[in-house]
Amino acid sequence: MTDVGQTRTPSKPAKGKESGGNPISRWFKALTLFVSQILDELRKVVRPTRSELWNYTLVVIVFVTVMMAFVAGLDLGFSKLVGLVFGS
Repeated sequence: MTDVGQTRTPSKPAKGKESGGNPISRWFKALTLFVSQILDELRKVVRPTRSELWNYTLVVIVFVTVMMAFVAGLDLGFSKLVGLVFGS
């Protein structure tokens, strides 16, 4: 059975080579690791083909046009409704 009142103190890292050494060299190691991880992730990216890109572009243009027409219709309808209500 464990004693609830006791607390554990974390052990301190050993000084010297185990803790990483020079702070500047640790910073460069971290930066190198970060850049290599970025490059690894970029290698996993699947880029669309020219035809897929064209299709996606057309879908976005059509969607934006439809939404613009919808919002313009709502705006026109509400402005007519406000004109009827307030007699403008």
